[in-house]
Amino acid sequence: MSVSVGGVPVGGEALSPVRPGPVRRTRRDALRGVFGAALAVALVPVVAASRPTRSGADPGDTAFDETYRGRRIHGVLKGSWEVTVDGRPLHLMRRADGTWLSMVDHYRSYPTALEATRAAVDELSPGRELREADGQMGQMHMGQMHMGGDHGVHA
Repeated sequence: MSVSVGGVPVGGEALSPVRPGPVRRTRRDALRGVFGAALAVALVPVVAASRPTRSGADPGDTAFDETYRGRRIHGVLKGSWEVTVDGRPLHLMRRADGTWLSMVDHYRSYPTALEATRAAVDELSPGRELREADGQMGQMHMGQMHMGGDHGVHA
């Protein structure tokens, strides 16, 4: 039996529609979101590494040995590249953007160590070759490193 006062049921069980309230997030939902974001961040380097390099060279290459413009160029990756041109060492440097430059051609950078080595050979005129390594990269002059005017080559 239901009694009503002024049209409002009193006493018995009244059925009222369920109103949707604010959605409550649980810790589990928050952890799922954090895990999803962490997974996405972890996959970015994997996807980037799977893309081909600009030069088409295999990024897994750890050595090269060829004759380029009549000069023998040889390079081995041992933590850093150890490169020689006609048996003489060529110092390569890795830039922050992942490209390479050499002490002979240090105004431009190249996508791979091999391309930087070839560019150094291009800069060497006929009859010029790299200096022998003397254990020092440059000379100290008034407390500053000085590389010299001929940039690692001599006639």
